[in-house]
Amino acid sequence: MNRTRIVTGVLIAAVLGLGPSTASVAFAQASPTSSSPVAPDAKHAPTAPIATAAPVRRPAPVVPAATAASATTTDEEAAPGGRPLRPLSNDIAERVQACTLCHGPQGRATPQGYFPRLAGKPAGYLFNQLQAFRDGRRHHALMAGLLRNMSDDYLREIAGYFAALDVPYPAPAPSGLGAEQQARAERLVTQGDPSRRVPACTACHGPSMAGRQPAIPGLLGLPRDYLVGQLGAWRNGLRRAHAPDCMADVARALSADDVAVVASWLAARPAGAHPEPPSSAPLPVACGGLAP
Repeated sequence: MNRTRIVTGVLIAAVLGLGPSTASVAFAQASPTSSSPVAPDAKHAPTAPIATAAPVRRPAPVVPAATAASATTTDEEAAPGGRPLRPLSNDIAERVQACTLCHGPQGRATPQGYFPRLAGKPAGYLFNQLQAFRDGRRHHALMAGLLRNMSDDYLREIAGYFAALDVPYPAPAPSGLGAEQQARAERLVTQGDPSRRVPACTACHGPSMAGRQPAIPGLLGLPRDYLVGQLGAWRNGLRRAHAPDCMADVARALSADDVAVVASWLAARPAGAHPEPPSSAPLPVACGGLAP
C-alpha cells in the first residue's frame, strides 16, 4: 500500500512540477507509520508524541521568459497555442469548414476510412446527396442534423463550392485481389452482365469512371469500405434516390462477392480525370434524380 501511495505521489508531483524526492517525502508522511500487527495491550499504552517533519517547501514554478512575454499578447494577436489567429472571412469557404473535419481539407478525403471525397464531384450530384440527407432518403444522423434547416439554395451553394475545387487525388492502395477476381471485377465494370440486366459501370459513369456532368458521380478516389457500404445500402433499401432508383436495381442484382471485388478494384484504380461533359445519349437504364 505504501509503495502504491508513493508511486502515485511521484506521478502527481511530476504533473505539478515537483521533484520525485519531494513527492516521496510528502506522501510518505500521509502513509501509515507501520504495517506490522499491533500488540493486544498497545491500545492501553500511553501515546507518545508524534514528531512532525518540517514542512516541505515547494519551489516556485519557473516561467520561461518566452511564456511570460506571451502572457501580454492580446487575443487578437495569438491563439492559445501561440499561433496567430486568422481573420474570419465569413464566405462559403469559411462556412464549410465543418465539412472538412470528416471529408478532409478541401474535401479531398483519403483512400483510408469511410468518408468520401467531395472535391471536384459534379455539383448536381453533390446537391442531390445533400438534399437526400436532409430529406431522409440517405440515413446519417450527423449529416441530417447539419443540414436539417438549410434551404435548397444554400445546399446548391455548398455543392457548387466543392464541385469547383480541383485538388490532387491521393495514391490508391493495392486491391489485394487475385487474378481471377481482378478479371471478374473489370468485366463487371467495363462490360456489365446482360444476363442479370447489370449495365457496365462505364456506361453511366463515363469511360474514365470520373463521372458525368451534371449529376453522375465518379467512382474512383473513393475508399473501398465506402463503396461497399453504399452498394450494400442500396441493396438493403437504406439508401434511396428519386424513382426510378436505378442504382438500387443494379445493386440488388449483384451478389455480395460481386460488390466486394468491384469495390476493391475501383478503390485501387488511379484517379484524377475530370467528369465527362453532359451527353444527350440515353442511359442503359432509367434513373431518376439526375437533373441538377
